[in-house]
Amino acid sequence: MVTVTKKDLVALGYGNSFATDIIRLAKIRMVEKGYPFYSSRKLDRVPAEAVEELLGIALDGDAAGRAPEKGVKTNGKRPN
Repeated sequence: MVTVTKKDLVALGYGNSFATDIIRLAKIRMVEKGYPFYSSRKLDRVPAEAVEELLGIALDGDAAGRAPEKGVKTNGKRPN
């Protein structure tokens, strides 16, 4: 599972407060989906899929300084 932190979002060009809001909203969504683990205040990492749903864009693995997932094409297109 690829995860995203506030630092990753700032590296992509989002501001500090907006990156914090994105992580907060993604955590709320994950709790609503049935993952109470994400209600922890100390947790600062969320699945990339949750952030992609919020932003409506696909995050490329290497754009956030991470290696792409195994089997994921790196040409910017999501596999079907």
